[in-house]
Amino acid sequence: MSDYVRSSTARIGRQNQVYSEVTGARLVAGCVCLSKDKTQVLMVQSSAHKQKWVLPKGGVENDENDFRITAMRETWEEAGAIGQIVKSLGSIEDMRPPKEWNKNLKNFEQALSDSDVNKHPPRSEFHFYEMIVDTLAEEFPERHKRDRKWFSYEDCKRELLRAKRPELLEALDRSNIVRKLS
Repeated sequence: MSDYVRSSTARIGRQNQVYSEVTGARLVAGCVCLSKDKTQVLMVQSSAHKQKWVLPKGGVENDENDFRITAMRETWEEAGAIGQIVKSLGSIEDMRPPKEWNKNLKNFEQALSDSDVNKHPPRSEFHFYEMIVDTLAEEFPERHKRDRKWFSYEDCKRELLRAKRPELLEALDRSNIVRKLS
């Protein structure tokens, strides 16, 4: 995408973040980064939980008028991946309970029914794109903060379930990754 210029530093802070006018959800964009043969997906370490692996994504900022720009920027900053966006994977709402529920309930997952969870607006509204990776740069903005690693579909799915990230698994499932090798 010619509109995007790769920076040597990552953007930080949320003062320029964009939120949905309808739901109040934080707008986020990212990529499901596939190898050229579509058998592997690139994951990055979570910055908050180093033992968890996630897809590269981040908040849309007020100077970005195209979710693809944000997706490419975040993928560059977090994973150092450069490639071609081949399709939109659509919008996915993050319907996990608000973070403060985690602090207030010891076993919040067991204590909440589906009707409780559906009483709150989405935390985030994700806009994911499928990217075919051409290059992984040695130097990229968050190289000292997180690792990156290629995973098969099954291994990626297992990591996203372990990280309790169903919205990221939904994006993976919408991609053209090869599910099983014959």
